[in-house]
Amino acid sequence: MRYGKRLMFALLVLGLPVPAAAQTIADSLSAAGRTIDWSGAGVIGGIPNRTNICTTLGVGTSAAAINSAIAACSNGVVLLSAGTYTLSSGITFRGANNVTLRGAGPDQTTVKFTGRDSCGGLFADVCMHGPSDIWSGNVPASTTRNWTAGHEKGMTKITLDSAAGLSVGQVVVLDQRDDASDTRGVFVSGSRSCSQEGNPAGRSGRAQQQYTQVTAISGNQVTISPGVYMVNWRPSQQPQLWWWGATATMNGVEAMTLDHSASPATTGIGFQNAYNCWVKNVKSLNANRNHVWLNQAARIEVRDSYFFGTRNAASQSYGVELFGTGDDLIVNNIFQHVTAPIMTGNSSGVVVAYNFMTDMYYTVSNWMMAGLQGSHDAGTGMNLVEGNVGNAFLMDNYHGTGNLITVFRNRLMGTEGSKGSNTTPINLFGYNRFVNIVGNVLGTSGYHQTYEYSQASSAGSTDRSIYVLGYSGVGNSSTAGLPYDSLVLSTLVRWGNFDFATSQSQWKSSELPSGLTAPTSQALPPSLFLASRPAWWGTTPWPAIGPDVSGGPDGAGHVHKIPAQACYEGTRTNGDGTLAFNAKACYADTAALLAPPSAPTNLNVR
Repeated sequence: MRYGKRLMFALLVLGLPVPAAAQTIADSLSAAGRTIDWSGAGVIGGIPNRTNICTTLGVGTSAAAINSAIAACSNGVVLLSAGTYTLSSGITFRGANNVTLRGAGPDQTTVKFTGRDSCGGLFADVCMHGPSDIWSGNVPASTTRNWTAGHEKGMTKITLDSAAGLSVGQVVVLDQRDDASDTRGVFVSGSRSCSQEGNPAGRSGRAQQQYTQVTAISGNQVTISPGVYMVNWRPSQQPQLWWWGATATMNGVEAMTLDHSASPATTGIGFQNAYNCWVKNVKSLNANRNHVWLNQAARIEVRDSYFFGTRNAASQSYGVELFGTGDDLIVNNIFQHVTAPIMTGNSSGVVVAYNFMTDMYYTVSNWMMAGLQGSHDAGTGMNLVEGNVGNAFLMDNYHGTGNLITVFRNRLMGTEGSKGSNTTPINLFGYNRFVNIVGNVLGTSGYHQTYEYSQASSAGSTDRSIYVLGYSGVGNSSTAGLPYDSLVLSTLVRWGNFDFATSQSQWKSSELPSGLTAPTSQALPPSLFLASRPAWWGTTPWPAIGPDVSGGPDGAGHVHKIPAQACYEGTRTNGDGTLAFNAKACYADTAALLAPPSAPTNLNVR
């Protein structure tokens, strides 16, 4: 019996009071219903390492031949040998399941596109599309059911007016009507009264969505996994369940370079009516609107990849665009010369973690800094942004309101090159509420001078503030014509963030909203979705970022390089400015690295 257990036993025998366990911020957030279990994000069970080679194709193979090989493959790999392939049309997985398209490595196999696949309107160079053509704009009554009971957060058994047509394994979407007016709490609306442009993704007027899967049916009671995420599902909003039918599942693209420079496609890799699919160890060059588009798809995993450039470097110039999705995992990627590496629309249960973002080139206004977009459409909620290194985290309201996002252990500099506008590490527009900002390292020494800019405490320059809160434009509400929203600040959780404006970590109960139990400990978990150091992490300290981290080269000692940053800085650059990238040269995957790290010794526990 360990010392702690012996002490507890002695106290109980003597009838003495047993000290209560220290409550951490993770405990407080969970108790308040502000977080979920993110450990299952991405492909269920992980991406399979398939070894069954269905077909090996060589240089000169046409897109039609590749597509035929994909259609004929069953639970195996279509292998593209080393070399450069020029395709006059797109690659499609339509109707295929359980197929991996794999190259010899992104430094050996290159696919150049001069044509595209229609991909159900996404117009993609590589298309992961299920057989069904149902989408949120044409959902028929035959695949729609009223959700009558089981609306509470965490529920896995829900009741419908009818379960006819449903089957175990079916991917379904939960949604409900937008709020007609401001609830002054969790508020979901794409109305022009609270957004700059309106028209969020999803069924019209029903922006809040959750993607889940049927695991059992008993009469009109349906068991789903995962269970209900959000706290605001309720009968008054006429919640419903709908489905699109046949789904593309367990398909992946791996180990190749995709060059979109000469393609007429809108997107590089498009996922629609897809579930449990992935992109891994891919180098993607010069996409149009986005490199990866998740549209009416869920449990998509984008990992260990490198994304360079967008052709417009302006509006709609994204890395991974989340556009009607859920439970995705975007992890350990490099984004270089991409205007907005992550663009988050309607989504829930998504994890964006350990990505390195640099040179967010923006030609429309090269003086203005872009950033990681945490909420762009109404209907975002219960997403996690963890361990990323980039310039900023932004939640705008162009297409509606946002709620319940957790930003944990990120390094956000708030600067990039000579850009002088919007240089704010954390910028939350009006109507983005119940945000959790915990354990981050924010700002740049010598540049950021003001801790917070809001109507409640406005001082200094917005461009040199660590936080800009509640406004609906760059710097002030008049830019967008929307009023200042005081609830952004009053519902915000800030705890344990180090900033370079004050040069200290902030552990203030005054920065916690009313109703949230104040932590009695400053201890932070290493991760909010990983149980231990991942196998691909390498030798860099774990965790790499946070107020409890020491010895880092960032000036305050709280930041070490994440693996994607080390890969970026340690990989040779080609003559065109891109990396000679191959994830296998950067990231370890050996059992020796699974040993847990030593317990941190610099936690200041109250």
